Amino acid sequence: MSLTLILMRHAKSSWEDPLADDFDRILNGRGRKAAATMAKWLVEKGYFPDTVLVSSARRTVETWERMAPIMPETATMESSPALYLAGPDILLGALKSQKSPCVMIIAHNPGIAEFAERIVKTAPKHPDFHRYPTAATCVMEFPQSNWSDITWNSGAALDYAVPRELTP
Repeated sequence: MSLTLILMRHAKSSWEDPLADDFDRILNGRGRKAAATMAKWLVEKGYFPDTVLVSSARRTVETWERMAPIMPETATMESSPALYLAGPDILLGALKSQKSPCVMIIAHNPGIAEFAERIVKTAPKHPDFHRYPTAATCVMEFPQSNWSDITWNSGAALDYAVPRELTP
């Protein structure tokens, strides 16, 4: 049995309130639309997470809340303060503790981009992969049967998309 990781950077957040703390920023209109677009893309491709790990920042939680109604299966969401601006090692540790065969992580840059680069054997041939813009999503497969056994450079990138390429 293989494992699947859906790795997503939160959708575009708002900078309209200059007094808002970074942690509390909400999604802007483009971000709300992008979250729905990426959920539809995942559904069309047949990628359905069992567990969704999100940073407890408002914009990551809201990204999932905008996606969840579009997904045909109900995934368990786990919000974690440790994932807020987490680096690759924290993200790997969170993933290694999972039991579900398909896990989705929604977090922040630069940690997401660094994690993505280190976890896959070969990066997808996409010009934005290393930048990992807002709402960018990569689906990866791992040959291991337990998340605790995954290591750096062990994932195979199956799909990668950014919302602007999926909307007319």
